[in-house]
Amino acid sequence: MQMVMSWLEEIQVLGFRKWRRQRLRASEMPPAWLAIMERNVPYYDLLPREQKRQLQGLTQIFLKEKYFEGCGGLDLTDEIKVTIAAEGCVLLLGRATDIYPKLRSVLVYPHAYVAEVADRQPDGTVVEGWQGRLGESWMQGYVVLSWKNVLRDIARTHEGRNVVFHEFAHQLDNESGRSEGAPLLPESSMYADWARVLGAEYDSLCDSVERGETTFLDPYGTVSPAEFFAVATEFFFELPVEMEQRHAELYEQLKRFYKQDPARYRQRARCADGPIS
Repeated sequence: MQMVMSWLEEIQVLGFRKWRRQRLRASEMPPAWLAIMERNVPYYDLLPREQKRQLQGLTQIFLKEKYFEGCGGLDLTDEIKVTIAAEGCVLLLGRATDIYPKLRSVLVYPHAYVAEVADRQPDGTVVEGWQGRLGESWMQGYVVLSWKNVLRDIARTHEGRNVVFHEFAHQLDNESGRSEGAPLLPESSMYADWARVLGAEYDSLCDSVERGETTFLDPYGTVSPAEFFAVATEFFFELPVEMEQRHAELYEQLKRFYKQDPARYRQRARCADGPIS
């Protein structure tokens, strides 16, 4: 009897969540929140009208379901929460998603913070110490971010870096149960090409960095395939035209995964801003 009741209660909770999400998707975003998105999420301006509406709905769901906590003396504001939620939800546009189902909390520091680390050496020994961080993503259900660096990335989109995109890409990667640069793909037929293209691009980046060459993608992507996927995600959304030109196959794989074409969005925006003839 207890098992039956638990099952029924779970069904009720899922039904309520579905109803609430539908209501939030259909509701108008508060004007103050929308103004924050328009000011702090440059990618929002590039989106087609329908995807703008979708991002508003996803952001409202995220803000309702995820817990935000200010750390290191940071007082949380709507600007902080809406900016991070909206940028995190950019990665979900157009995809069948449960809106980061493993994520429970977003912890925000005012600036870069220090975290304890334990590095395993080649001989098997473990060296403990402290390391400065701009952000982290954990499979246990939380993301950590430096607000100062979130704002820095917003102001410098030409650099291709975005700590929110990076850490939330890790959350997508973790949904498969492992963090290895292979998130759950929408079609099983995609895995072979994904492994071939991203594997080759990762190896190429590692080789270029080892030779001391200047690379388009951030050398931090050489740390692991998981970091490569997160770095590639940053550049896909921040410098899509350049990525498509320099790494066409990688761009195509990410376009198929994210079901977005930011290079076309950006080119269309440039044409719209051009001279009238």
